[in-house]
Amino acid sequence: MGASQEKTEMDLGIAGRKAIVCASSRGLGLACATALAEAGCEVVINGRDRDSLAATAAQLRHATGAKITGVVADVASPEGQNALFAACPEPDILVNNNGGPPPRDFRELDRQNMIDGVVANMIVAVELIQKAIDPMVAKKFGRIVNITSGSVKMPLAGLDLSSGARAGLTAFLAGVARSVAASNVTINFLLPGVFATDRLQSYVGTVAENKGISFESALAERVATVPARRVGTPEELGAACAFLCSAHAGYITGQNLLMDGGVFPGAF
Repeated sequence: MGASQEKTEMDLGIAGRKAIVCASSRGLGLACATALAEAGCEVVINGRDRDSLAATAAQLRHATGAKITGVVADVASPEGQNALFAACPEPDILVNNNGGPPPRDFRELDRQNMIDGVVANMIVAVELIQKAIDPMVAKKFGRIVNITSGSVKMPLAGLDLSSGARAGLTAFLAGVARSVAASNVTINFLLPGVFATDRLQSYVGTVAENKGISFESALAERVATVPARRVGTPEELGAACAFLCSAHAGYITGQNLLMDGGVFPGAF
């Protein structure tokens, strides 16, 4: 049986639903958009590079047959958010995703750096949810998934701003999630660890350069810290996202699903 057949064995019950997936021209966002399109959703994808986004949209249409709309926008800006909601005024599904600030010693962060980090990794998601949530409540269906980071549960020195802002988002939405659960609107979080993305390539490249070792050696060092002894694939995260957005996941809300190959050592 082929991979595409395996992916469609479970009917997620969301065919025809409308989804907005932020930062989805590549990486984990694209994986989520792909999984939702495969489940039969109409998907609005988003990026800041027009050519890259157009190519991704064409690729997704060809691969899935789904209705795909590309919106060139910076979701951190009011104009960008308005453009997203002009393309899809009442999404049934919202996937919040945004890159984190680069690694940096916390002593070097000035006030503006910190404000920018909190805006990108906390405030933007809250603003998008403010726009999406009331129509979801009225329709008695809504699925919101926020892609944060494994560093929310296991903060790493140097990623303090990202960890802090994303942890703030997690706590902020914990109460919100409970307030709309009776309306079949769920809010959950995906916490990726080491995944095969451009961000990982860049990080490993920097480590290799700083240590004076090969890229392969630096990657092997990183993988050795993961009990699964491999990096995650974007498709794995996309599948988890699609399930949390499915009709079957209505009893799961306010939860943090850690996808890190076993790095976090706790039982809970």
